[in-house]
Amino acid sequence: MKKIIAYNRVEQPVLDDLKQRYDVRFFKDIDPATDPEFLSQLQEAEGIIGLELPVNDELLSHAPNLKIVSNVSVGYNNLDLEALKKRNIMATNTPEVLTDTVADTVFGILVATARRLPELDQYVKNGQWEIEAVGNDLFGTDVHHKTLGIVGMGRIGKAIAKRAHFGFDMDILYHSRSRKPDVETTFQAGYRTLDDLLTESDFVCLITPLTPETEGLIGKREFKLMKDSAIFINGSRGKTVVEADLIDALKYGEIAAAGLDVYANEPVEPDNPLLKMTNTVTTPHVGSSTHETELKMSELAAENLEAGLNGRKPPNLVDASVWPEKAT
Repeated sequence: MKKIIAYNRVEQPVLDDLKQRYDVRFFKDIDPATDPEFLSQLQEAEGIIGLELPVNDELLSHAPNLKIVSNVSVGYNNLDLEALKKRNIMATNTPEVLTDTVADTVFGILVATARRLPELDQYVKNGQWEIEAVGNDLFGTDVHHKTLGIVGMGRIGKAIAKRAHFGFDMDILYHSRSRKPDVETTFQAGYRTLDDLLTESDFVCLITPLTPETEGLIGKREFKLMKDSAIFINGSRGKTVVEADLIDALKYGEIAAAGLDVYANEPVEPDNPLLKMTNTVTTPHVGSSTHETELKMSELAAENLEAGLNGRKPPNLVDASVWPEKAT
């Protein structure tokens, strides 16, 4: 029976199903670099399925039989693709099934930040609502008919643009590695350089993958380009932003507010200044975290895993151009 390691998060029905056909060992809340049982099981494992396991040369040196690593996420910055490639090990992710869910989350954070919903929720629950009409010190800002700049126009960027254009009559600007004629036609979106997008937008939504090119993409210079009334939303990865520069931009009024689902370090440190700022909405990296979508992601990850283990091409190879159609 082929051995599989499941790591961090695989939905229980999928885990139970895999256990019917494979020798599955599940690990959670361990240090994979030092945990003796994990490293021991890794010696015989042919497949790994899970979330955010750092897969690098050191880990792979303990995994001589590994054929495939199946991420339960769309992101794969936890994978050293070159290290996997030189060992002819497949890597997969779970795109598409989470697109609408993440877009809902990001747009929900945008609205919550603009209308100050978490702050107002606490205002009511703390018993501070003592007069019928609150003062303008608690007013937010409109979302409808404003300009939304989207940095990264992939599947999720398009889904956010759809919500903004058709649901809130927003003007859409975007920046990506290449022009997207379908986006420009469907959403009347305008392509901009990054600098022009930052200068013109009322809301800036960052939704790029984390790569060497996008790490630290938004920092001090970029925040200074934004309007002082701008609201910044990060639904990508924490390290696409220079977090210290974001904190300064919020502190000194270079931008008006921020809505964040991701952070430089996760879990975010309890003394992080962002957690004390009333003009910042913070959620714990839950972009795809609904019961329905998490189950779909685990199911797709399992489909990828089983295909690779059994000599078939997985449906969602990461960077498929660098992988053979069939592992040897």
